[in-house]
Amino acid sequence: MIIKAVETDEELQHAYRVRRVVFVDEQQVPEDLELDEHDETALHFVGYENKEPAAAARLRFVDDYGKLERICVLKELRGKSYGRQMIEAMEDRIRKEGLVHAKLNAQTHAQDFYKDLGYEKVSFEFMDAGIPHVTMIKQIR
Repeated sequence: MIIKAVETDEELQHAYRVRRVVFVDEQQVPEDLELDEHDETALHFVGYENKEPAAAARLRFVDDYGKLERICVLKELRGKSYGRQMIEAMEDRIRKEGLVHAKLNAQTHAQDFYKDLGYEKVSFEFMDAGIPHVTMIKQIR
């Protein structure tokens, strides 16, 4: 998979397309919650397999950490380590910004995936868009 930090409107639309398929169509998240006010200022990432959009995510810099958000891979392409690659690309960007902490809100079914990547649960379960989540953090070097 080739991962790009979004630079063009076309790449941004590719990222949004993947997010809509995964979160809106598959997980039934209302579109007005999925695409929100943070999209305008976030750094977006899109992953391509054979030149087709396959994965997406966004990164925001909040206080002294990078906040990883909207991480998703198309259902038919899961199991190929694309999610891991997206996380690693975002962590690299956090390091380039001079920060050493990453934070994310993980859907509870995915918390073991993030744990395997070094993230530690730091919250009780909470609901976001009707889906149970936990907050997780990682110190990156």
